[in-house]
Amino acid sequence: MQGGVAAEDRGAFNQKARLAGPATKNLRRYWDLYLIMIPGIVYFLAFKYAPMWGVVIAFQDYNVFAGITGSEWIGLKHFIDMFHDADFFNIFRNTLLISLYKLVWGFPGPIILALLLNEVRHMSYKRLIQTLAYLPHFLSWIIVAGILNNILSPSTGIVNEVLGWFGLEPVFFLADPSWFRTVLVASDIWKEIGWGAIVYLAALAGIDPQLYEAATVDGANKWHQLRHITLPALLPTVVILFILRLGHVLDVGFEQVFVLYNPMVYGVADVIETYVYRVGLTQAQFSFSTAVGLFKSVIGLILVVASNKLAKKLGHDGIW
Repeated sequence: MQGGVAAEDRGAFNQKARLAGPATKNLRRYWDLYLIMIPGIVYFLAFKYAPMWGVVIAFQDYNVFAGITGSEWIGLKHFIDMFHDADFFNIFRNTLLISLYKLVWGFPGPIILALLLNEVRHMSYKRLIQTLAYLPHFLSWIIVAGILNNILSPSTGIVNEVLGWFGLEPVFFLADPSWFRTVLVASDIWKEIGWGAIVYLAALAGIDPQLYEAATVDGANKWHQLRHITLPALLPTVVILFILRLGHVLDVGFEQVFVLYNPMVYGVADVIETYVYRVGLTQAQFSFSTAVGLFKSVIGLILVVASNKLAKKLGHDGIW
């Protein structure tokens, strides 16, 4: 009996050794790559996972001096106050509208740019266009805000100068509630369209050129090639990026709104991120602002999970 148990133990040990063998071998063989991973792992642990402990203050009456462990636990009170706040629903509506505008007009932009660049055969011209399209991504929103203020100025801006040539009255775009969201969405598209096209250009570069050659031999024109080869090959990348984009549907972009808005457009420009900043930092309501941020994160998680399941039901690859 003891011999049988010993044999089973040896068998289990040998099986574990066989399973651990490839992992140990890979660790020794690719030690330099694992070493490079360490700063990234430390970054995510320190700045992404460790701060999650602070989420508990959304359920507390947080006191800075008492700390998390010493603050009073009040449950869902902040969430109830959030939904009873007269300003919250207008802020939520602004956030949702601006985000949907960016999704409807901004998400297809990089796809269209990548498709257009993919058809350019003159490499020097193609690189020039790519460089000009990528450049705005590396500008901070402070610089972009300065550019917009100069271009859209009602007195000296070139846009209003052109409007004057046609006998139209000057428009203060950044202080007009009917124009502010348009400026916000258009400036975001201009700034990020080139950078967003990189992923789609990489996906287009992976398409087998023989498919286009065979389609040409069969008499397919550019439109047919786009419809039956390019778009189907690009669709998996589009689906994955769209799912990830839905996870940030309530992330309008704090810096952009903060540097562009002003009291005259608060009614259409105040969003969740600026609301959290104003309530959390300027009014020191840390627990309430954390509850609002947690609500936004939960909405994003629900959208990602739901869209991922829908994508799989439609036959596409999800993100997991």
